[in-house]
Amino acid sequence: MTKETDEAGFFDASIWEDAKLHGASSVKRLIDSNLENTSVTCALIGTETWKREWVRYEILKSFDRGNSLFGIHINGVRDKNRQTFPNGNNPFDYLGFIVSDDGTSHMYYTHDGSSWSKYEELATKKTNYPREHWGKGFKLSTWVPCFDWEAGNGYENFPTWVEKAK
Repeated sequence: MTKETDEAGFFDASIWEDAKLHGASSVKRLIDSNLENTSVTCALIGTETWKREWVRYEILKSFDRGNSLFGIHINGVRDKNRQTFPNGNNPFDYLGFIVSDDGTSHMYYTHDGSSWSKYEELATKKTNYPREHWGKGFKLSTWVPCFDWEAGNGYENFPTWVEKAK
């Protein structure tokens, strides 16, 4: 929880529990509809987040639609058994894109822990990149900041992190 959640101007659009009840196309529609009218996407990063199929989709779909992104490591938050865990891998290190040779589009890629492959769930994105980006690949982690909820005092700083991401 954060303090003054309503006053900060953000809301919890998490849909992962609902996602378990639907097939792939329904889950995509659910994610897509929950991203409508949003400008910032926050990924809560746990131990296995980096390899979760629907987290990957939501992050790449958010990037594709132009949302600002940031991540928060939550493994320092005690669970119901009062345990904490080591931070998980940064999911933004496992998601990226390659800019076309003429800079007019990019294709999304994901890394499974051993190799990169084209991400088939999203189409090639039409855009215009500066010449220095043409023909190059980028991990999302190049641009997406991550914070630690406990070490970064997330209770107090979450609204600031949202504002910085905008």
